[in-house]
Amino acid sequence: MNHTLSGSSVLVVGGAKNLGLAIARRADELGASVVIGARDLQAATTAAADLRSGRAIALDAADEESIARAAQQLGAVDHIISTAAAHHNVPVAELDHDATVKAFEAKVIGPMLLAKHFAPQMPPTGSIIMFSGVAAWKPASGFSVMGITNGAASFAAGHLAHELAPIRVNAVSPGIVDSGTWDGMPDADRAAFFDGAAAGTL
Repeated sequence: MNHTLSGSSVLVVGGAKNLGLAIARRADELGASVVIGARDLQAATTAAADLRSGRAIALDAADEESIARAAQQLGAVDHIISTAAAHHNVPVAELDHDATVKAFEAKVIGPMLLAKHFAPQMPPTGSIIMFSGVAAWKPASGFSVMGITNGAASFAAGHLAHELAPIRVNAVSPGIVDSGTWDGMPDADRAAFFDGAAAGTL
């Protein structure tokens, strides 16, 4: 299959690192004009400098003012991909209210606000991609916030797709990816984690 994004603009929220950066690089390879949106403007600027046609913009998925400001600055974009996440992986007995709210802001509320401010300017052929995850359908102790926010993202995509049609809205569940997200784990624990994920994957 021959894919091209030539002539289109792609905003990758959370595109300064990990999976978001890989997506930004691939979209750039396919000919898109890529905008990397991140809270850390310097990191986004550094990442965008390596792209053929990239630029950076300050955008915090948990801050509606920054989303509205970005929409005003960028105008119409063809595609939005939000990889923003704020993990709070603790047992329920150790839940922190503010950290739980941040997790929902990054994964669910942020993409909804992106749709609020950007969709009115997007073409009918535009798309918004959110990220869900297998944790939503495989409950595990210590991962309730991750599972619930991922499930909420999946539901949000369906509702947004209905309301924003013909703009397409989808939630992707990529599985466990060695994207850099897990680099904070001790080497042995990370290796065991990836081995376990591979053993349970077709």
